[in-house]
Amino acid sequence: MSKQQRKVIISAAVTGGVHTPTMSPYLPKTPDDIIKNSIDAYKAGAAVVHIHARKENGEPTADHKTFEYILSSIKKECDVIIGLTTGGAQGMTVEERLSVIDRFRPEMASANGGSINFCFSRLADTMENPEYDWEKPFITRTYDNIFKNTFKDMEYCITTMNKCGTMPEFEIFDYGQLSNLAYFKKKGVITQPIYLQFVPGIMGGMPISQEGMMFMIDQSKKILGNDIQFCSVGAGRRMFRTETLCALNGGNVRVGLEDGLYIKPNGELAVDNAAQVTKIRRILEDLDFEIADTSDAREMLHLKGIDQVGF
Repeated sequence: MSKQQRKVIISAAVTGGVHTPTMSPYLPKTPDDIIKNSIDAYKAGAAVVHIHARKENGEPTADHKTFEYILSSIKKECDVIIGLTTGGAQGMTVEERLSVIDRFRPEMASANGGSINFCFSRLADTMENPEYDWEKPFITRTYDNIFKNTFKDMEYCITTMNKCGTMPEFEIFDYGQLSNLAYFKKKGVITQPIYLQFVPGIMGGMPISQEGMMFMIDQSKKILGNDIQFCSVGAGRRMFRTETLCALNGGNVRVGLEDGLYIKPNGELAVDNAAQVTKIRRILEDLDFEIADTSDAREMLHLKGIDQVGF
């Protein structure tokens, strides 16, 4: 009898904290938009949704009341795995960023692999008439922005997640960050199975390329062990190529309007997150992959279950 084929987990990063409402009329820009897009992505085949919060005017926020409304509303309607951002808002301390973990105890959350010059100021060049006054200043100030994740910050993040039973989804922006995780693994700070999220394409981090992806997968296993699991962000118009490559090499996939606004590389916009989930699901099924449902994904990622969260 042949060995059972590994299933692929589809994640949808619903809105993020980079794109702004002027860039696409379909970007979920209010709490209700985020809730609907999350539920629809789940119905389309996403086992995981990655959640950032926004105000009614579309501005990213770390407000707990907004998060509570979004998280509880999604949970009420479906069984999707909800992963939280710990990126917070520009200028927040690590304690403020991680307060959502203490408060909501999600099944999984992003844990950043190191500091990075996280810049997306060039997006302002395409914005002639912003819909909201906050958009252009929000974008342009990232030219002088460092996304701070010192070793002290990372240890605080990992130990907080360990305490709350939250699986860290380690965001890897560059090659050297694998060594950061190896240090915490050797030190015994990392106590849960390792799940990596490669994030190529950020101005200040590793570029997107097939060769780069293959290198990162190979080095991750050599540095952190063959038992790791991994996924990749597919930023921009070539999202589906990046995700397919990741799946073909043993990984999971992440789509969503946080990572790219498009459904085709010719510039056609995705009308919602479900459209991107539907497309990557069709690609994977055409390649004879089985898609993980939420039960499969919880088992694969060693998650504690929706009944153990704090929302």
